[in-house]
Amino acid sequence: MTTASLPAPRSRITSGGFDIRALAEQLETRVDGEVRFDAGSRAAYSTDASNYRQVPIAVVLPRTIEAGVATVAVCHDLQVPVLSRGGGTSLAGECCNEAVIIDWSKYCNRIVSVDASARTAVVEPGLVLDDLNRALASVGLMFGPKPATHSHCTIGGMIGNNSCGSSAQAFGKTGDNVRRIEILTYDGERIWVGPTTEAEFSRIIAAGGRTAELYRGMRQLAERYAADVRRVFPDIPRRVSGYAIDALLPENGFDVARALIGSEATLVTVLRAELALVPKPAASSLVVLGYPSIEDAADDAPRMARFDPLIIEGMDDTLVSNEQVAHDNSDAIGWLPEGKGWLIVELPGEDAREARDRAQRLAEEVAGRPDAPVSRVFGDPEQQRKIMRVREAGLGAAALRTGRPDAWAGWEDAAVPPDLLGDYLRDFGRLLDEFDYHDVARYGHFGHGCIHCRIPFDLTTAEGIAHYARFIEAAAHLVVSYGGSLSGEHGDGQARGGLLPIMFGDRVVRAFEELKDLFDPGNRMNPGKVVRPHSPTEDLRLGVGYDPRIDVKLNFSYPQDGGDFAHAALRCVGVGNCRSHTGDVMCPSYRATGEEEHSTRGRARLLFEMLQGRYRDGPITDGWRSTHVHDALDLCLACKGCKSDCPVDVDMATYKAEFLSHHYAGRLRPASHYTMGLLPLWARLAHLAPGAVNALTHTPGVSRLGKRLAGIEPDRPVPRFATKRFTDGFRSTAPRPPARHGDVLLWPDTFTNNFHPAVADAAVAVLEDAGYRVLVPPGGLCCALTWISTGQLTAARRILKRTAARLRPALRTGTPMVVLEPSCAAVFRSDAPELVAGDSDIDLVRRRTVTLAELLDGTDDWTPPTIGKTAVVQPHCHQHAVLGVAADERVMARADIRATSLEGCCGLAGNFGFEAGHLDVSLAVAEHALLPAVRGAAPADVILADGFSCRTQVEQAGEGRTAMHLAELLAAGISGTPLGDLPERAASARPGPDQHLPRHRILYRERV
Repeated sequence: MTTASLPAPRSRITSGGFDIRALAEQLETRVDGEVRFDAGSRAAYSTDASNYRQVPIAVVLPRTIEAGVATVAVCHDLQVPVLSRGGGTSLAGECCNEAVIIDWSKYCNRIVSVDASARTAVVEPGLVLDDLNRALASVGLMFGPKPATHSHCTIGGMIGNNSCGSSAQAFGKTGDNVRRIEILTYDGERIWVGPTTEAEFSRIIAAGGRTAELYRGMRQLAERYAADVRRVFPDIPRRVSGYAIDALLPENGFDVARALIGSEATLVTVLRAELALVPKPAASSLVVLGYPSIEDAADDAPRMARFDPLIIEGMDDTLVSNEQVAHDNSDAIGWLPEGKGWLIVELPGEDAREARDRAQRLAEEVAGRPDAPVSRVFGDPEQQRKIMRVREAGLGAAALRTGRPDAWAGWEDAAVPPDLLGDYLRDFGRLLDEFDYHDVARYGHFGHGCIHCRIPFDLTTAEGIAHYARFIEAAAHLVVSYGGSLSGEHGDGQARGGLLPIMFGDRVVRAFEELKDLFDPGNRMNPGKVVRPHSPTEDLRLGVGYDPRIDVKLNFSYPQDGGDFAHAALRCVGVGNCRSHTGDVMCPSYRATGEEEHSTRGRARLLFEMLQGRYRDGPITDGWRSTHVHDALDLCLACKGCKSDCPVDVDMATYKAEFLSHHYAGRLRPASHYTMGLLPLWARLAHLAPGAVNALTHTPGVSRLGKRLAGIEPDRPVPRFATKRFTDGFRSTAPRPPARHGDVLLWPDTFTNNFHPAVADAAVAVLEDAGYRVLVPPGGLCCALTWISTGQLTAARRILKRTAARLRPALRTGTPMVVLEPSCAAVFRSDAPELVAGDSDIDLVRRRTVTLAELLDGTDDWTPPTIGKTAVVQPHCHQHAVLGVAADERVMARADIRATSLEGCCGLAGNFGFEAGHLDVSLAVAEHALLPAVRGAAPADVILADGFSCRTQVEQAGEGRTAMHLAELLAAGISGTPLGDLPERAASARPGPDQHLPRHRILYRERV
């Protein structure tokens, strides 16, 4: 096992009275896992997606279920609180505590068994829902409930919260889909539980021991409170609040598993679960209906249930407006029918035709009503995915709203009888107005009467917090008056635990307390949540003590955050999309490591703690000099995937550059910052004698020593400098005559100009074929990319201002500037305006910068060559995040390039993959999609990658394959190069054997 930052012998007791040294020693001796007491890990787990913050005592990542059992045993022996955690996306505070946190997600994520005939699967608690359903797809089955966090929520977390999601309309809550669970009590009793027959109950009681004590106590509790439970438990689809002691009633089969599901790790630890599976729908169609208001949509939702849909989701115009302002999901929003409130109804079918016919029948039936909504039917799976993304992006879109106060969780999850939902929403709207909470987006699972929202609570002043407390109490009374539940799927935790007497009354709450005492008499299982909870206004992540200190002059302008880096660090709302293992780009380092600290969310948590730690008794007390923050950011590839994939647009690449600039201010930097960070300067020197430089950097022994001194990974080959730069050859040719479309400036970036000049040569051929006269800027200019990525921001600003001033004469006439390297184009379009804010020259560069595909896509009279090739395409991460790929897709389609675009990062990511210590992570990232696709490509297929880093990763780790820029492929088609020769073309001269990674490193296949 490993133990991070074992506390010193004198640091034995925490404020909670726990012997930390003894705890660390026992965990080290008895647990097979990663045990962490360091400040960075504790900071990363200090909060979930809620308003609450409690710094844990330690974090344990058990490698096996048995190691998790041993962790609980150690905590029991020392009477230390313990908290089981899944994806950490809870909105009510149930996944943060001053306890030992057990994170099952990294290692205990296996499918133990699948019985397709019985439609069951046994799984470990850390298994991600989408991973399970991908594995089950081959047998046509799936786990029914599907929360919006399906790409990263764990089965254990779903069991802890009794999660639901949109598909609960058809398949019910998690508790309805679990047959049995294997549980562990705090005092070590380990048993499988589920529905219990009288014969089984009698056998358990006869056997005696702790299990008999638990079953006898549950039976007695059920008998004692049966009348109360039958009277006050609301009979609605989404009752998640409180403990499910109704499952212990005789008419419900004395289902112990069901009684414990949704108990939020306050009663037991879940070790395994036997799940009931359902057939995966063969096809589906969506009907989207537009209404004059969200209340009208809610009124109509019960009628939709008659069509036996998979989902009935609702959303209002405030949510859609928030996404429009943020430029999110623009295509799908444009497809919505007219209205100010919408229902999304998904209907299944045995095939696509049947699904569409069912959807069309629904649309036709509602069209015949006098109050008919406007409807649209979507049968295309990609369109359906994008429409659902509008709804699933609700949490992020409702949280941070440009020009308006931030909105928070705290009352986001109530559920009422579905047939009363419209009236409830009207009353809820009046309550919001009464408390002066405005512009609140409302959305949710309308078929089940469950409403989600985020409200602009003031959680930083005593007056605002008191106002919040009065509001949630009034809201609780409103929900109860409708026969509803305070929570419809997010749980009670700390946000709603103190309100349970309003819903259930004191007597039933006493029953909850008795169940807690039966299973956890010492109150060590996630204490302070659900039962005998801390107040909703305690332990706030913000609170009256929130006082982030920015004691340095910032470099970037942070326009989305009003220039406030503290708000940027607070931007993460904890939804955890960065913990997904598939889709888009974010977050490659998490996908490679499985570490919370190396997710975008984990890094945001550390930055939050860094800015206030020394003033608030936090784990990070050394500010910008923090080694814990540095280490978390060290594995950030600066891919910018989070800038587009995160629902609240966290831009960790920018935050990393800002941090590095202050972390190293006034002191020596790592060697790689002076080598790769200053690459454009070294490249200018190298071009004086490229042959000699190449010989030196590729001579065995000398090369390895030189790379060590330069901070470069010894096993990573250094790319060869071209014998002749593009600019040298271009300027030596005769001037080009005027062309029909006028001039275009071709930016000679460092990578293209010095390493892959053939890309620029190809671009010239394509641009001239399209009717442009190609010019190049004066020599010695740079976009400062490498300075930015290493946090040398003062120099970067100076370089950018000089570059923009020199470009002004050409660009002010309207001449576009084509930038072939996506990372350089992204600097001009995004980083530069934020680093040199308000500079008119920089803004001019931003407006004139285009990619090759963007220019060609807008050239109406240009006909691309017919390529007729299949291509595996690795989009550059910065292109995905900042520039977009739509123009490339259109150009490739016109050129008959049958493209399959890959998700994820290439793993090299500029200087990241070259820096010492990063090679294994770099290759693990590449193994997510790029390298398997390269190995699986047919010999005649083309590998396309516009990014220098992407091409280099393919050439070094692609086992003999090379990649090319789109410009090269188009130029070959224009010149008539035989298409059969294209796969043999490299982006530069074919690399020699010394340009490949050592075989043992190329074969790296597993996560770090």
